Amino acid sequence: MKQTLSKEDLALCRVDLLKSETRFRSVDEIVDYLKSRIEAHRMPRFIAVFDHYAHTASLPEGTIAPEILAAKNVILCFGLTLPDPEALALRPRSIGVCELADRFVITFLEPPMPVANTLVEEWVRSTCNGMGCAESGQ
Repeated sequence: MKQTLSKEDLALCRVDLLKSETRFRSVDEIVDYLKSRIEAHRMPRFIAVFDHYAHTASLPEGTIAPEILAAKNVILCFGLTLPDPEALALRPRSIGVCELADRFVITFLEPPMPVANTLVEEWVRSTCNGMGCAESGQ
């Protein structure tokens, strides 16, 4: 097995969405909204929804932080190019949606493709009621 380091620096984007800042009342509503935005666009392909909470809870050794009430990933792929075999390790992408008592936390790795990044940011920002979600990046 050959091990290499990716030349891409991937930034983690995070939006904390207070429940009072959004029309959505559950992780499922946000997931359905994001799925509809993906399916309405010609470029990305919706792949699946992964219930990370249910998966982890089903494992005998699974541990979930007590403040997490629900957690799902919306899995998608932009895949406009396939430049080399290593690109497959970085795809597909996902948007994480997590519910805490007072807010939802939406996270994603910033896609290196500007068009894809702009779309994902637009979709995530549109979950706010125009009130300006609290954002943090790492």
